[in-house]
Amino acid sequence: MKNDFRNGFISNIPIGISVFAYGSVLGMLCIKKDVSLVELILMNMLIFAGSAQFVIVEMWSSSLDIVSITITALMVNLRYFLIGASLNPLFAASTRLEKFKFMHLVADENWAVTINKMKKEPITPSFLFGGGLSILFTWSLGTISGYSLGGFISDPSKFGLDFAFVSMFFALALSMYKGKQNILPWTVTALVAVIVESLISGKSYIVIGAIAGTLVAVFQEKKESRG
Repeated sequence: MKNDFRNGFISNIPIGISVFAYGSVLGMLCIKKDVSLVELILMNMLIFAGSAQFVIVEMWSSSLDIVSITITALMVNLRYFLIGASLNPLFAASTRLEKFKFMHLVADENWAVTINKMKKEPITPSFLFGGGLSILFTWSLGTISGYSLGGFISDPSKFGLDFAFVSMFFALALSMYKGKQNILPWTVTALVAVIVESLISGKSYIVIGAIAGTLVAVFQEKKESRG
């Protein structure tokens, strides 16, 4: 376990290729929205949440509505309450300060890689932290590269870069599929998310869908344990 940091960093490099790709799309979008390179780098360091950064940049204008942008970004990131809860076993022996330090670099990607690793062998929070730095590096490199190329590539979809975000999360989902016990929770999550998205504007469907699927999984597990 002494090499957990290095192993975490290396384990996230393959998925970092997709992170780089859709990070470059954000960089190109920043050019169109007149977001400066300094502002982009600050977002990478202080926010470090791809989906939230896309939302922020999409809402970026000369007359910034800080309240609306903040609320929308928080809604998108509410899923991290569930992500944080799933990491409780990893932080069982950690102090509150250590939790704060490591959690800032938790992204969907290194979280998924860490969860899968936890199922196979004991690891420390250093694995999560190493993975976070790996994703931060590739994400920042991608956004800065996209920003540099933004003036030359007007439509990222022509190169398939817009699909990198979707394909990466699809690959993560498949890697976490454990069999038929996942079918019901995943189906409920998808259906609830689609229904809520059609009824309520904004990004609340992400959180509501995740909560619905989680509750189904909990009830399903309790039913199986009783049986």
